[in-house]
Amino acid sequence: MKQVRKAAQAAFGMALLVAGGLSNGMAQAAPTEPFWQAKDSKDRETSVPTPLPPGIKVMPTELEGPVFADEHGMTLYTWPLQGLRNGNLGDRRKSGVATCDDTIYQETSGLMSPYPPGFLLPDLDKRRSCDQLWKPVIAPADAVPVGKWTVAKRKNGQPQWAYDGLPVYTSDRDHQPGDVLGGTNAIGVGEQGAVRFPVGPPAESPPELDVIPFRTGHMVITNKGMSVYVSDADTAGKSNCDEVCLQTWSPVSAPQTAKPRGDWSIVERSPGIRQWAYRGKPLYTYLLEKRTRSMTGIDVPGWHNVFTQRAYAPPAEFTVQDSRIGQVLADANGKTIYLYHCNDDAMDQQSCDSPESPQQYRLAICGNFDAKVCQETFPYVKAAPGAKADSSLWTVMNIDPNTGTRAVAGQGGAISVWAYRDRPVYTFGGDKRPGDANGDDYGEFNGARNGFKAFWLRDDYRDNVIGRSPKDRR
Repeated sequence: MKQVRKAAQAAFGMALLVAGGLSNGMAQAAPTEPFWQAKDSKDRETSVPTPLPPGIKVMPTELEGPVFADEHGMTLYTWPLQGLRNGNLGDRRKSGVATCDDTIYQETSGLMSPYPPGFLLPDLDKRRSCDQLWKPVIAPADAVPVGKWTVAKRKNGQPQWAYDGLPVYTSDRDHQPGDVLGGTNAIGVGEQGAVRFPVGPPAESPPELDVIPFRTGHMVITNKGMSVYVSDADTAGKSNCDEVCLQTWSPVSAPQTAKPRGDWSIVERSPGIRQWAYRGKPLYTYLLEKRTRSMTGIDVPGWHNVFTQRAYAPPAEFTVQDSRIGQVLADANGKTIYLYHCNDDAMDQQSCDSPESPQQYRLAICGNFDAKVCQETFPYVKAAPGAKADSSLWTVMNIDPNTGTRAVAGQGGAISVWAYRDRPVYTFGGDKRPGDANGDDYGEFNGARNGFKAFWLRDDYRDNVIGRSPKDRR
């Protein structure tokens, strides 16, 4: 039996080496839209006023917009039930019971095929339970539901706050108020396992419009999913889109009963013809655009997608490069930046993409468990001494390249590397020219659950820079 288990585990390790397919295509020559918000900009997304329980508040964040936080300012997350290949994991909406508990799982669940259950998980001596990594937000014994806030029960009988039917947690990954390192709404990669999402109040927008998260900010779309644009030719409160313009651009209509709210106002194009405007700029959709949530309208000079807020700029030496699919973030030499995604297959679906988590998954994918091979296949993006970025999403960390773990102070051989959301970023050894993105989808399930994805800024053909609206998670 032991020999069977060892052989199966060896097969599991080798299976981790399977790489996802790469797409082929021609380079896209698109103009570089300014993707970042100026550091001194006051633009912030506003949210719908929401009744809150005692001890819960709303915090502004750079990437996720307004989020719910506990009394200490720590971001709240939910774990909605998500379909995996061989079952479902997560909390069931309105079930009244939280599934994240004190069990320390030792084996894989088999819910992410093609791997069967029963393989031993790495670093078992260091593994922690779900509720150690995701601390439940305990409600007082006399807690009273308010608005969408209700009380769920934990398996040990403790009451736990729930929002919109899902128990809420804080993340062990977050270190200070305003951190949102435990999960993000700003990327939808598919097949990534049952992950956690930060939760917050709905964005303030008219019923005809919606706001969705991108990696560079929160973009405005119609309630049918079409992107919304503004024109440089318009002035505050006035549309200058004439008959020729209207052949390719359609004003976003405001109903007769609509009323201005916050940053949203109404422009009267002619008597009885009303158009929505955001921060004074009239809004349009692009009639030639057939794909939802798109950015192709910015190829027309003077037109721009609309964002309620953008992230601040990444490290100053980074560049934007045209690629075969869209535009990517790249280093100073034009080499595409990659993010590493990892989520294990235990019943509590722990993330494994940070230096504090087991490195066996990453080492298997990028180097057949050989750290030196990994450093050639996906080398770290090194940071100069004293380097800093405007964006709080970008930091510098010291890494032991031989283990992939965070180096201790004064450790020999350590290197300073750039990190995005407290996770190192990489380039790919197989990229030869600026804009190459040959390492995109490298790993299991097209790089989603355990592998590497390019840092796409504009994605004209696929959906890997587009996050999922909370409305999509039912």
